[in-house]
Amino acid sequence: MTTLCYAKLTCSIGIHVILEEIGKPYDLRVIDFSKKEQKSPEYLAMNPKGKVPALLRDDGSVLTEFAAIALWLSMTNPDAKLMPTDPEGMARTLEALDFAVGTLHMLSWRMYRRPDAYSSIPEAQEELKERGRDAVLAGLDVVDGQLAGKDFIVGDFTIADAALYYVECWAADVAGWPLPPNVQAHFERMKTRPSVQANRKHEGFA
Repeated sequence: MTTLCYAKLTCSIGIHVILEEIGKPYDLRVIDFSKKEQKSPEYLAMNPKGKVPALLRDDGSVLTEFAAIALWLSMTNPDAKLMPTDPEGMARTLEALDFAVGTLHMLSWRMYRRPDAYSSIPEAQEELKERGRDAVLAGLDVVDGQLAGKDFIVGDFTIADAALYYVECWAADVAGWPLPPNVQAHFERMKTRPSVQANRKHEGFA
């Protein structure tokens, strides 16, 4: 059975949502970052990157990185219709997913949440937090324009929406920032999906 190595309030939220959308049995292995379990010898033996998400597949192999896991799950479960089949739709889905994971998450949110990773100087850390917040909100303004007149980021629900959801969750539920109107509508729409409700229950937001 597929096992997702998961840590609360991380991007593994999005992979959990995708697995719920697929609807097949899976195990959820919670990695406790507060106990540094991601750096334990056992976990590093499986995933030397010491990160989540990591997907332990039926054949015993491990797949890491959000985009790779999301793409593999969508392509190996075509009935779930999580990825368009036409080249333009596929490209737009990956474009939106990469913006959520690579820009909103790694280049922006991480600066806000982990300024200590970039500087040990308290004053500099405060400036980094401000820059990170401003970058997330500016990026969400871009997404707001992309969502105009659409329920989901490329029209129908895809893996890109699962990626965008975890950023929305961080911004709204964790940081308490107001979301732009179309992004807020997308966030509310996502929260009506059973897959997201299952994750929110697991995260303690329900």
